[in-house]
Amino acid sequence: MIQGKKNKLGLLLLPALMVLTGSILLKGQPVSVLWSNLKHLNPWLLLPGPALMFGYVGCEALCTRQILGHLGHRISWRHCLGYSFAGFYVSSVTPSATGGQPAQIYYMSRDEIPVAHGTLNMMLIASCYQAAALLWGVGSWLFIPSVRAAAEGGLWILLLYGGVMMLLLTAGMVMLMFLPGPSRRICRAVLKLLTRLRILRNPESAAAGLEKLLREYRSGADCMRRNPGLAVKVLLLCLVQQGLLFSVPWTVYLAFGLSGTDWVQVAGLQALLTLGVCNLPLPGAVGAAEGGFVKAFGAVFGQELVMPAMLVSRGISFYAFLLISFGVTIAVHLRVRREGRAKALREITLGSRGRSRVKAVEKYLNTR
Repeated sequence: MIQGKKNKLGLLLLPALMVLTGSILLKGQPVSVLWSNLKHLNPWLLLPGPALMFGYVGCEALCTRQILGHLGHRISWRHCLGYSFAGFYVSSVTPSATGGQPAQIYYMSRDEIPVAHGTLNMMLIASCYQAAALLWGVGSWLFIPSVRAAAEGGLWILLLYGGVMMLLLTAGMVMLMFLPGPSRRICRAVLKLLTRLRILRNPESAAAGLEKLLREYRSGADCMRRNPGLAVKVLLLCLVQQGLLFSVPWTVYLAFGLSGTDWVQVAGLQALLTLGVCNLPLPGAVGAAEGGFVKAFGAVFGQELVMPAMLVSRGISFYAFLLISFGVTIAVHLRVRREGRAKALREITLGSRGRSRVKAVEKYLNTR
């Protein structure tokens, strides 16, 4: 499986954060009262929640299939769905979701998709996803007064942080793609500053990595220019994808038999909350997402139901899918290993000679 310091740190930090969050939020909440409120849920009305999450992961798979298709790779949606589930799982257990994209690129490479194309795919999806998050967040803030009112108190600080971070990341990606000259000068100046401060120990390696990054972003810009409709399609899919995610609390709202609040208000609140917590250096934004939900949705669910609503909503949109994506990731890993072994064995039995035969044997041994 994909290994790394961030992954291990996230796996250790995630349960600790879950325990800490539960102890803080559930302090003074009698379990009997919580259970009594949960029994009022209509389980049939909760069924759309998992379906919305499958649609959320499926939209990213569609984005991957679209992009890789334009790059000349005919790959099934089922394989793309496996990449997306692997990305969901690894993102959920790494701080700031930094491990998901490398995991997806790794599994794409095992399916003989060049690393450069896998990187380009994830870069385009990340750019459109961040742009979609900004559109959802800004649109909710500007056009839904009740959403603005819910951001009063300490929640606005979190929203300000998330909005500024998302804006900087999106602007940075656009600049790297379409303004490589200024981007290179700015990045080199930052590298020099870090070197002088003795924060950067290997400036030559960092400079080489910077040039590689700029080439990848330039490839992304070239791909968009050759396929002007591709970015629009991916952006629209990302907007739909996030709309599905933001609709999960609405299914919980209906399952409790509540009324009086429109879907637009609930989805808008969740859009702002997601914008505020998605860039925090916490695996799965655990702690901030739960606390922010209780504060933002207090007026929607009422103080008596907001805690059980949070548990059910986060249970559907994060914790349950964390387990599901873990299982799918294992299945994807076993598939690529099995297919890799079969291909290496075919290369051996077909009579490859010399160095190519040695490489085939090494490849077979590495996939055992």
